[in-house]
Amino acid sequence: MMSAHDLPPAILLMGPTASGKTAAAMALCQRFPLALISVDSAQVFRDMDIGTAKPDAQTLTAFPHRLIDLISPEESYSAARFREDALIAMAEITASGKVPLLVGGTMLYYKALLEGLADLPPADPRIRAEIDAHAATQGWPAVHAELARHDPETAARLAPNDAQRIQRALEIVRLTGRPMSELLADTKRQPPPYRFLSLGLNTGERGILHERIAQRFDAMLAAGLEDEVRRLRDTYRLHLDLPSMRCVGYRQVWEAQDGLLPAGELRERGIYATRQLAKRQITWMGNTLRPEMHDCLASDLADRLSHRIEHFLG
Repeated sequence: MMSAHDLPPAILLMGPTASGKTAAAMALCQRFPLALISVDSAQVFRDMDIGTAKPDAQTLTAFPHRLIDLISPEESYSAARFREDALIAMAEITASGKVPLLVGGTMLYYKALLEGLADLPPADPRIRAEIDAHAATQGWPAVHAELARHDPETAARLAPNDAQRIQRALEIVRLTGRPMSELLADTKRQPPPYRFLSLGLNTGERGILHERIAQRFDAMLAAGLEDEVRRLRDTYRLHLDLPSMRCVGYRQVWEAQDGLLPAGELRERGIYATRQLAKRQITWMGNTLRPEMHDCLASDLADRLSHRIEHFLG
């Protein structure tokens, strides 16, 4: 029987937005025979470059990333599809003699990769329409409160305005009569045939992370995020309920362009939404994924990560 040490290696590098994951990954690729796989539910969309902080063409030439620019902003991408695509990419990288380095902040994708997915029912348009109608009259916090009555565990990890995930969790309750948290707990672990080193980036200096998030959003605005959203709306058939337009930054710009945000509040709302995203990412890391944590502000971060990888690869 093959032991864990006989399995091919793979490295996970996760962290909240603005924690420096991409820069750290590129530094590691210069030191080890690694190949990058993006773990980002926004970077899968074509033509969404500025607001997703997608690496530019020059960077991608020097450090190719798999699993970006996969689909149109009109389409949807799932954790199940990510797992399938990631395992194919990992097998190709391993066969080439390199080590997969999976980098990003979509924590559900990491969980899906490591544990597999529950056999959840498909979407039901009628039930979704009922939930949407409830939200339209009462607001998503009221729908969130309904979910909390039926599935308190799932509700506790979702923000009251996280429409997409609240809708799905409540839909599952109505379809199955069981909370989604219970169905997920029944999932049999399906670990892929790799031995993993899970590394997480974060900092106890939350104020500095918030400053970096603000600087990042300001840079996106300066780079033309508002024009990018206009081009997307002109090019594709989009609406605010699509996963692409629910991405942080894009939704706030759309709402500002349509007058749904008070004048002058785009920057504040965008930064706030990004901070909330970072908070959820940090919670996922601490409560579910539990990687080996490293201070993303450390001046010798690349050296510390390299030391761990060197030991891991043996």
